[in-house]
Amino acid sequence: MGIGPGAGRWLKEAGPAGAVRIRAKMARAVELATVMGSDSVDQALRLAATAGRFADDDLLSILEHLAANRPVGEFARADEAHSVQSGTIGWKDLGQ
Repeated sequence: MGIGPGAGRWLKEAGPAGAVRIRAKMARAVELATVMGSDSVDQALRLAATAGRFADDDLLSILEHLAANRPVGEFARADEAHSVQSGTIGWKDLGQ
């Protein structure tokens, strides 16, 4: 990929993750790289791949986060081994 290794990683992760419209999302990434620079888009694609973020606006959201100079903190990839839900206490009154 002309953008960088982050783009290659995104492509390798997107297919097995079940991402849709991969070609359109990569075309958008190329457009963004032209405007914002390849380095920042490559970094955002790498972060998106690591976090499993392949939805339509995920790349732009990550780019905006990086542009605001906010630090990239720890993140967890939601899967069967890890839930992003804080607990089940909120469900205790359901149905009562």
